[in-house]
Amino acid sequence: MLKIDKALALEQLIADVSNSSKYKDICPELINAIGTQELGKRRSLKEAVKATKNKLHQIGGAYLDGRDNQASWLAELSEAIKTGQPAQLKQSCRQIMENHASTRERLPILDEFYTVLFEQLPPIQSILDIACGLNPLALPWMPLTETPATYYAYDIYQHMMDFLAAYFELMQIAGQAQARDVIQTCPTQPVDLALLLKVLPCLEQVNKNAAHQLLHNLNARHIIVSYPIQSLGGKSKGMASYYEEHFKRLVSDDNWKIHKLEFSTELVFLIDTEQETT
Repeated sequence: MLKIDKALALEQLIADVSNSSKYKDICPELINAIGTQELGKRRSLKEAVKATKNKLHQIGGAYLDGRDNQASWLAELSEAIKTGQPAQLKQSCRQIMENHASTRERLPILDEFYTVLFEQLPPIQSILDIACGLNPLALPWMPLTETPATYYAYDIYQHMMDFLAAYFELMQIAGQAQARDVIQTCPTQPVDLALLLKVLPCLEQVNKNAAHQLLHNLNARHIIVSYPIQSLGGKSKGMASYYEEHFKRLVSDDNWKIHKLEFSTELVFLIDTEQETT
């Protein structure tokens, strides 16, 4: 256990982590929360800083490619939009989504993923995307209503949120992109659909109750929860059955109507929070 003043140690830890090129864009609230946990468990400040960085890598850094090409991405998107060709826009979005592991894994099923999911839903006008990564670039695949859609995007990286805010403007979407620790501050605005795509296991690495807490604090008519069925290294290791049982425990006290869908790379649960099972 640390023998130095905890407040001073936390201040130094946040500064050390924030000054790292890999973690400088992560929202301070998350660094604070994880740093506080690690300072309570480690013998020295150095150990706590290292453990905090490791945890941040597990929940975010492992999924994001290091290159920062956002200016060129926006230029490419702008040119694609100017062509007026939906296929050109989709191609540009696909190329950009290659830069995040979560969306990269979904690319082989992208043409069917949102088509199949939205067939199960009423018209959607507002979306909340938790730990979104680059998923908002899948908007061209989402069969939304003809009226302007509202899209709320949250992740832990400020530079990614800056890029998505500019992307929403290019797409003429009423969007909001914000860097936020959703465990500490859950978004509660009413929406038609909340997306929790492959996010719950990551949140539970920070707080074992985070998945249950988030699921039940959202103000969404419909929630799409998904889990990876293979690791970043490509191994399945029985992940689908494990996550299905885990999800069932999360909603065991709810009477929500739940529909399971399986894709080649992703296990999906579609929740209707207002329609109870009989």
